[in-house]
Amino acid sequence: MKKQKGIHQAYAENPQKADLDIFGREVDPISRRGFLRKSSLLAMASIIGSNIPFAENMPGGVIPALFANSDTPFSVAGKDGLIYLNDKPITAETPVQYLDAPFTAPNHFFIRNNGNAPEEATLDPKKWTLEIGGESCKKPQTFTIDELKKKFKTYTYALVVECAGNSRAEIVPATKGNQWKIGAVACGRWTGVRLKDVLEYCGIKKDAVYIGYYGADTRLDGNADKATISRGVPMSKALEEESLIAWDYEGEPIPYMNGYPLRLVIGGWSASVSGKWLKKIVIRNKVHDGEKMNGQSYRMPCKPVAPGEQVPDENMCVLEGMVVKSIITHPLSGLKTSNKTLDVRGKAWAGDRSVKEMWVSIDFGATWQKAKLNKPLNRFSWQEWSATVKFPQEGYYEVWARAVDDKGVSQPMVLPGWNPRGYLSNSCHRIAVRVI
Repeated sequence: MKKQKGIHQAYAENPQKADLDIFGREVDPISRRGFLRKSSLLAMASIIGSNIPFAENMPGGVIPALFANSDTPFSVAGKDGLIYLNDKPITAETPVQYLDAPFTAPNHFFIRNNGNAPEEATLDPKKWTLEIGGESCKKPQTFTIDELKKKFKTYTYALVVECAGNSRAEIVPATKGNQWKIGAVACGRWTGVRLKDVLEYCGIKKDAVYIGYYGADTRLDGNADKATISRGVPMSKALEEESLIAWDYEGEPIPYMNGYPLRLVIGGWSASVSGKWLKKIVIRNKVHDGEKMNGQSYRMPCKPVAPGEQVPDENMCVLEGMVVKSIITHPLSGLKTSNKTLDVRGKAWAGDRSVKEMWVSIDFGATWQKAKLNKPLNRFSWQEWSATVKFPQEGYYEVWARAVDDKGVSQPMVLPGWNPRGYLSNSCHRIAVRVI
C-alpha cells in the first residue's frame, strides 16, 4: 500500500502552504472549520468580515462559534463521512456501512478525543521521542521512532479498537457520555513493535504490576499540570504478544486524529488504554493512578446494580476486557425488497476472547439460524460472518444478530446490565426490512 507524505515532509516541501493535512494534501481552510491551525484562523478573518483580535489564543481543535452554530457540516482533514457528536473534545463515529469492508479504512476510523489534539506542525516523526521509565523500570531510556524500528522487530496485527461507551445511546435509563450508536469501533492492521520487547529491553523489576502512558494532547481547561488522559493495563496484558507501540495503520501513517505519529494499541480492551500521541510509558509498582484511572471513569460497579442506582466510587472496579458483540454491516436498516431471501453479513468480536458462533433471527428472537463465521486474522481481530435468511411472506421484519464467545457467553437480546457510565453496551444489533 502506498504511503502518503507525513506532515514533516509536506511542510518541508511546501513551507508556504499552511493548509495541508497530515498526508500533505492541500485542504480548504473553511471546510476544516474548528480544526484550523492558528494561521488559518487569521486567514478566516477576511471571510468573517472582521479581524480576530485574540486569534493567537484560540486552542487547537476548538470549533469557532460562528461555525459551530452553523447548519453547515464540518469535517476533519483526512476523514470522510463521519457523524460528529461533539467538538469539545472532537468526537465522531463511523456510519455502519463503512464498517462493511474487511478492515476499517483510515479515513473512516472513528474519533474519540479527551482533550485537544497536539498541533499538527509539532508532529514530526523524525524528532518524536518515546520515554520509558517509572518506579519499576530498571534502565529508563528514550527512543526515537527510527530507533524503535532499528532496535526491535516489527510486527503487524489486526486489532479491534472500540470505545468502552460504544452503543451507549441504547442504555436505559440514559447515562452521561457521548451517545454513540454502534460506530465507535474500528479494526485494521497496525504495524509497530511489541510493547513487551521494549519494556523488557529497559528492564522490568520484580515488583512491577502495571504500566501507564502519557500522550501529547492537552486538556480542554488549559491546565498543563495534569494529563488529559493517562491510563494503563496490568503487566500481564502489557506483555501479550499483540500489544503494540504502533506508527502505521493499514499501511499508512496513523491518522492524525487517531494518534499520529505513535500510539499504543492494546487489543481486546477499551480503546482508552491505547494511548494516542504517545510520549511516555511508565512501569509501575502499583495500579497506575493517572488521569481517568480513578473515580467513575472507565469503571464498572464491582457487583450488579439496579438501573439508575447511584454507585459510590469505592464500589467501582477498573474496566478491563471488552465483551462479545456483533453488528450487521449489510444491508442497511430500512431496506425495502421484493425478494423473499436476503443475504446479510457483518462483524463480530469478543474482547480478550474469540467468537465461537453467530446466529441471526427474523422473528424477534423466537428462533435462531446459525450463520457462517470466519476465523479471525489473528487474536483480537474481528471476525466476518454471513447468512441468508428467508422471509415467509410480505411484511415488516427485523433481522437480529447475536454472537456467542468461546466461553459460551452470548450477547443479550435487548439490554445488558446497567452501569452509571453506560459502558459495555452489547445488545443484539438489528435492522428493519420490509418485504413488499
